[in-house]
Amino acid sequence: MPKHLNLFKFMLITALVPVVLGACVTAVAPRAVSRLDAASQPQFVNVLPLPAAATPDTMRFPGTDYYGVRMEQVEQDLGLIDPRSGKPLFTRVWGFAAGDGRATYPGPTIEARTGRPVKALWESALPEKHLLPVDTTVHCGPSAKQAHSHCRPFVRTVVHLHGGRVPDHSDGYPEAWFSPGFRERGPLFSREVYDYPNDQEAATLWYHDHAMGITRLNVYAGLAGFYLLRDDNEARLQREGLLPDRAFEIPVLIQDRAFLSDGSLFYAQEAGEAERRPEAQERPGEAPKKMPRDPLTGAPTASIEPEFFGDMILVNGKLWPVLEVEPRQYRLRLLNGSNARFYHLWLDSGQTLHQIGGDGGLLPKPVALKDLTLAPAERADVIVDFSDPALKGKAIVLRNDAKTPYPNGDEIDPATTGRIMAFRVTRPRSQVADSRLPSTLRPPIAMPRAQNERTVLLAELEDEFGRVKPMLGTLADGALGWDAPISESPRLGATEVWRIVNATEDAHPVHLHLVQFRVLDRQKFDSKAFEPGKPDTLKLLGRPRPAEPNESGWKDTVMVLPGELVRLAATFDLAGLFVWHCHILEHEDHEMMRPYRVLP
Repeated sequence: MPKHLNLFKFMLITALVPVVLGACVTAVAPRAVSRLDAASQPQFVNVLPLPAAATPDTMRFPGTDYYGVRMEQVEQDLGLIDPRSGKPLFTRVWGFAAGDGRATYPGPTIEARTGRPVKALWESALPEKHLLPVDTTVHCGPSAKQAHSHCRPFVRTVVHLHGGRVPDHSDGYPEAWFSPGFRERGPLFSREVYDYPNDQEAATLWYHDHAMGITRLNVYAGLAGFYLLRDDNEARLQREGLLPDRAFEIPVLIQDRAFLSDGSLFYAQEAGEAERRPEAQERPGEAPKKMPRDPLTGAPTASIEPEFFGDMILVNGKLWPVLEVEPRQYRLRLLNGSNARFYHLWLDSGQTLHQIGGDGGLLPKPVALKDLTLAPAERADVIVDFSDPALKGKAIVLRNDAKTPYPNGDEIDPATTGRIMAFRVTRPRSQVADSRLPSTLRPPIAMPRAQNERTVLLAELEDEFGRVKPMLGTLADGALGWDAPISESPRLGATEVWRIVNATEDAHPVHLHLVQFRVLDRQKFDSKAFEPGKPDTLKLLGRPRPAEPNESGWKDTVMVLPGELVRLAATFDLAGLFVWHCHILEHEDHEMMRPYRVLP
């Protein structure tokens, strides 16, 4: 996005009457509230919560773990306080509940094992009214628009197991959504119980909502959780003391949020003039483009933002938490679950981050890093050693300085979004033996020879209201909408090289469903000379740069920098209909997502 876009200017909540049939946004009750000041909130006071593990039913389907999971609306203590009274503020969120448990944000962790399938019933017990303003000027899919005026129902969900090798009927396809109680179903809904084969290696996967046109709101409301897949190799490494014991393995879900003074979640009520391109309003001889308005109140009703950045950081659903640790090695399973925020992370004690895994599993060997960048949806499995006596009693802060948008946007506030969480080395050393870093973690990864190469595109246009509209496409065809004919159709079993060209001014995390891929290399191109849809204008510069060592494992999400071409290789080994998209959720919803089909 151009630098002049003011992504932090959000207009205050306005009073809206209940939505009538033709209105574009759900009604929001009048509230005499203002934005909650991030500087007024406590840091490193709240204890880091660890999501509870879901308990499977092992009897319903022999040889399979079954989970019945509900989505519910709950009030939860996220660690906020009222600056005037000092009392806790509670926040209405959407969470997941497994079995007879209480719904929580984030949802309970599902621990699965390679070779043992999982069946999951995802059902919605959410209210009929959404927590956040629903913008129906963004796409909901052509079939959904025909069947449901203005993309109703406003509350629709479908769960995607991110990083899972899953058949298409269980992948959480955006148009396979369903409403509370399954009363309404999207055009591609096919089943209530999903099948997860778990025929891949140990990895930090996660589950989250993926409903068409509304993913950014549902995930922001709280619909996300860990899915940890384990295998024999990981168990061997732990048994031999080469990975920390499970007691010292910490899931770390990082998300940014904004709040109102009553503790409720804040998300932009409308896309203001500051978020629109000036040139879209000043073309000579062309009438200015008007945002849609509610027919009764006259209030603007389009709420999609180019990106949404909150001014407070939550980890595992708690505001700027702290974890008391022993003087030993810990395994941190980092997940960037933010809508749009990138994180450039380091420890202010100067400690080394030993990365042992990425999106799809363990790396061939540990990679020593002083800092680490995570795009939205990326995961990093890291070992941190707190055993140095000089650290005893000290608070060690996990810091961030990634600009918004990344990498050429605005500087962040080092006192708020520049801090993630803290570790305090205050617990006595237990009797459990400490781990030691292994020299190797897994055999080298080999890829079959590619049978095909295709070049795909990341582009940026304007929609009919002058708003930024990020899109995908191909080198030859240029930008393509969601409902354009499918342009990527790998053959079943084929290994392909995808060349991803980023012709925008931002970095984008590109996620392919179904596959885990290998990042091959990166190369700059002449972005000033390049014109989407004109292949001859793609002029590569210099030599390709091999993937970084911490990208040497399996990946399902790759960061593509502006003016960069990234090559990846993937084997498409299940037939069916899937999607690929940018994992900045505002981009995914409007409409940087495309279907692809693996042909039999």
